[in-house]
Amino acid sequence: MEKKFLFGVCVMLLTLSKVGVPQAEPPIYPNTSFGIASWYSESDPGINPNTANGETFDDSKKTCASWGFPFGTHLRVTHLATGKTVVCRVNDRGPAKRLGRVIDLTQAAFQEIAPLRAGLISVKVEVTGPRNP
Repeated sequence: MEKKFLFGVCVMLLTLSKVGVPQAEPPIYPNTSFGIASWYSESDPGINPNTANGETFDDSKKTCASWGFPFGTHLRVTHLATGKTVVCRVNDRGPAKRLGRVIDLTQAAFQEIAPLRAGLISVKVEVTGPRNP
């Protein structure tokens, strides 16, 4: 009887110890969110040659960096001032959380919806394609 009780207590403690373990993927934004977008390029100082998911960084592809979506998620980014849209795939992490932006677009993706000189733009971000589990 005592062994069963101790076994039960051990199982309970192990189960409870897992509660606070962080997930491998970041929390998910709602299917639609609003905020500020910026762009980044491989010529920017401090940009790694590889993205956070291990791909070679290529600013001529329509990809993006976001903390709120799993790698592989396809997002439609709409420039609120013009209504122009671009669909890009999450393959990197960023922007720096302290900057308050929701997404960083590659140079190619940003140019689809705004001139690079705009720098920062107000956007709507919507999930349009696969999300990794």
